[in-house]
Amino acid sequence: MQARNTQFLTSVEAAVDAIIAAVGKQLIVGMPLGLGKPPELINALYDRAVADPSLSLTILTALSLEIPPPGKGIEAKFMAPFLNRVFAGVPELSYMRALRQNKLPSNVVVSEFFFKPGSLLSNTHAQQHYISSNYSHAARDVFNNGCNVTMQAISRIGEGVDKRYSLSCNPDTGPELVELLEASGRPHVVIGVVNTNLPFMVHDAEVPASIFDIIIDEPVYYSALFSTPKQPVATPDYCIGLYASSLIKDGGTLQIGIGALGDAIVYATQLRHKVNSVYRQALNDIGATEHYGELIAHVGGQGVFEKGLYAATEMFVDGFLHLMQAGILRREVYDFWALQQLVNEGRIDPNAITADSLNALESLGVRVIRTQDFQHLQHHGYFNDATRYDNGYLIAPDGTRVIANVAEPSARAVMGKQCLGLALKNGIVLHGGFFLGPRSMYQAIHDMSPAESARICMTGVNKVNQLDLNPRLYKAQRIHARFMNTGIMATLSGALVSDGLADGRVISGVGGQYNFVAMAHQMPTGRSVLMVRAVRESDTPTSNIVMNYGHITIPRHLRDIVITEYGIADIRSKSDADVVKALLNITDSRFQVALLAEAKASGKISADYVIPEAYQQNLPAVLEAKLKSHRSAGRFPAFPLGSDLTTDELRLGTALKAMKARAEKTPKWRLLLALLRFNSAGIAPELQPLLERMALDQPRGMEEKVAQMLLVEALQLQSV
Repeated sequence: MQARNTQFLTSVEAAVDAIIAAVGKQLIVGMPLGLGKPPELINALYDRAVADPSLSLTILTALSLEIPPPGKGIEAKFMAPFLNRVFAGVPELSYMRALRQNKLPSNVVVSEFFFKPGSLLSNTHAQQHYISSNYSHAARDVFNNGCNVTMQAISRIGEGVDKRYSLSCNPDTGPELVELLEASGRPHVVIGVVNTNLPFMVHDAEVPASIFDIIIDEPVYYSALFSTPKQPVATPDYCIGLYASSLIKDGGTLQIGIGALGDAIVYATQLRHKVNSVYRQALNDIGATEHYGELIAHVGGQGVFEKGLYAATEMFVDGFLHLMQAGILRREVYDFWALQQLVNEGRIDPNAITADSLNALESLGVRVIRTQDFQHLQHHGYFNDATRYDNGYLIAPDGTRVIANVAEPSARAVMGKQCLGLALKNGIVLHGGFFLGPRSMYQAIHDMSPAESARICMTGVNKVNQLDLNPRLYKAQRIHARFMNTGIMATLSGALVSDGLADGRVISGVGGQYNFVAMAHQMPTGRSVLMVRAVRESDTPTSNIVMNYGHITIPRHLRDIVITEYGIADIRSKSDADVVKALLNITDSRFQVALLAEAKASGKISADYVIPEAYQQNLPAVLEAKLKSHRSAGRFPAFPLGSDLTTDELRLGTALKAMKARAEKTPKWRLLLALLRFNSAGIAPELQPLLERMALDQPRGMEEKVAQMLLVEALQLQSV
């Protein structure tokens, strides 16, 4: 990137003036998704556009984070204090508030390529200005829409001449976008807004101040970071997590996403490593070993992680920190393809480099050591720090000068005696595009030692989400990759629906899902694992395995592995009839007969086919029974990776679910009759703090009195 005459400012208003002075009043702003947005600056720019109708503002981004509303009634009593605590000090995005209220002025357009799932289904502005884009194409598509301002939140450490800057949570698309802007010659402005609450990430995320036209650094903008509170993990999630964890190969590569399914995979993977006998029993209990034992042995495994895992993931979620802490995420990768291949093959021991490794390099065709090759090899400790490279020659520690060619016997002898390091170093255990998670995640990264933090490389999605930039290296690093993503529905042809509805409305966005699915097919040992809950629970449950659907995200020709709570469908390279059979086997049994009839009617399966009896009991109650003994032993908790909820709130949350279920099933007159019998004076003293937390200690009106009664009874049942 070209060096710029960086201007240092302390006010976002001054930055807005500078932006307009540089590119005029037609502002097309590109921002990274999620945590990487600078809220104070984009709010100031939006406010300026509201005040000045002659200014045209287009915002190009994705996943604009919003503090969720507390809801109404009893839900609000529970959620409001929690949200106020968790999101204290987090700035809201003004443009999202206006978008949500349908109050965007005519001179402002918000165009995103990924929504918070389900949040904008009924918003016509968002739906009409949505850009469908693979995440690896995001920088290109933002550029093609005329972007002339790019801004993001950045981190800083040090003072004075020792200041260092980092793109922190989001080096995912910004650098690529800036390169496109520079190459085009288009007038543009690059702005960084310092927030020292962001963890400082090194490697590709660390950047010089000179890449920015403007840096805003003022403590008033060191705002609290948006966090993502944990969602409870239910029995179907845990079953999917157990199946998925059994497909992870020791010594392999992992990608997982955010949410309950990601947490379930992490919990099951930890269980596999820490309490292996219990893990194997859980697999037996859900039928995984019986029905998929051969697949598990071939694709994954049930054993502990002796070699460990490496993560190549679009999103760095907190689950990966848990895997690091458990000693599972520890397989290090290196930035030179031949070195990585030799480590994979066991021909170089990372802990003891020997002269024989020079022969191994030569066997791969690596003879002449080029400048960049030497830099990578020395960075990773293959060559010691005392060895120097000079225009095609190596200068050994004693000053001997030899040609940088391992095929030349005398040169190789000098290298073997003087130039090699003792052990490899500076390996990476996780490459990620962006991170987002709970507050505990940000604090854990902050608290890492420099050595621990250096094992994580936040980088561009053009590196993580595809192979194109360095196929030989990335294939060597990502051996036995298991790219695990979530879908909404699967069709009996093996296509997946993940981002939209049949009427064209967008639920979320394709993000990087297509990238990772396609990449899995490009690698000899890679597999795409798409996880779908078999049933969409509502007043009338419906199947998420369907005959066909009017929108797809992953086409049938990229079908691979699909998991529901009822099992695994390995559908890569299978005929259509075999795909139908495999997917019916993991469908909820309440919907199997109708789906089978559809498949027969369309001629996709023989008219006399019968679903095997072993798969005809795919029912929620059966799943609960299979995990009952584990639940009784305290395993598979609602929040396996921790929660921002207090102990009282966890208890209240469970009680509120029971309250809601009872209220929905009980006629109002019965509730009123029960209230007449309820003795509010006899409420146990230990329940009073919980009632106070819900503002139900002194109920006013009939509705609150009924709510108090239901809550007390639900809490009492917890103690039984």
